[in-house]
Amino acid sequence: MKKYLLAGVGLIAISMGVPALAADMPVKAAYKAPPIVYAYSWTGCYIGGHVGGLWVRKDATLAAPGIPVVGGPLPFPGAPAGISTGGHDASSVVGGIQAGCNYQFAGGWVIGLQGDYGWTDARGSHGDPLFPILTDESRTRSLASVTGRIGYAWDRFLGYVKGGGAWERDNYQSYLTANPAFIFSTASETRGGWTIGVGGEYAFTDFLTGFAEYNYYDFGTKTVPNTTLIGPINVDVRERKSVAKVGLNFKFGGGR
Repeated sequence: MKKYLLAGVGLIAISMGVPALAADMPVKAAYKAPPIVYAYSWTGCYIGGHVGGLWVRKDATLAAPGIPVVGGPLPFPGAPAGISTGGHDASSVVGGIQAGCNYQFAGGWVIGLQGDYGWTDARGSHGDPLFPILTDESRTRSLASVTGRIGYAWDRFLGYVKGGGAWERDNYQSYLTANPAFIFSTASETRGGWTIGVGGEYAFTDFLTGFAEYNYYDFGTKTVPNTTLIGPINVDVRERKSVAKVGLNFKFGGGR
């Protein structure tokens, strides 16, 4: 009789435990299931704007044939080609727009192409060593580039390097130091060069990203024809620039 009683108690206990165990299994299975992760894709195109700081270095020398001894409204002496006419630094805020496209492949690798254009007013000056009564001034008005870039993405963060061609617009003038309204010479140019840079970009949302980057520009040495009160004078100008900027991009197209 005791055997039958014990067997009955065991069956009741098993029958009560099985439903409880079965009810608990889905909960444990759902708890152990890994969460779904949506990786951000940098593939697509974008357009945006930027703002930052620009620093310029200019050094000048007389280009051939120099300055002959000539008569004119002022008794300026002659000077040979190759002699320095001084140099100066200039700095200003720069702001502009950019647009480009990226393609992500092989996991986190990203390649892209970008064009940008910025407006600035970086003005600098120095006393002319050949004509001490004059001040030589330069004014950088705009800066543009077309660059390729390559980087690696850790989901929503992209680190990259870039490089390509660059262009700028400069104005020049020399004026009487004691009376800046008296203009002795003027010149302007659009010149090309190259640029390299490094930066990082973060996707705040699927459509809005922000970036910070540094770019170095080298425009080499170019001959700039100057129109002066004593006739044309050619000046060789060596120029380099640095730009640090931040900006926002609106992304469209491509995948998530």
